[in-house]
Amino acid sequence: MQKKYSIEVDCANCAAAVERKLADLAGIESISISYMAQKMIVEYADGVDESTKVKEMLKVARKIEPDFEIEA
Repeated sequence: MQKKYSIEVDCANCAAAVERKLADLAGIESISISYMAQKMIVEYADGVDESTKVKEMLKVARKIEPDFEIEA
């Protein structure tokens, strides 16, 4: 399942670092973060609970960029 989110991230380096870290999470098939567009596209593995995974992604992302936000 592929989902597109609006995000808030302050710099391109932070966006790249968050993308690399989130790509390693279980249940994420692929992820692409665009700093310029402030968008994130996530391809979830089958059977992944999206709401739980979004919370996990936000927690991981905020360790890198404290102001990171994900909006459905």
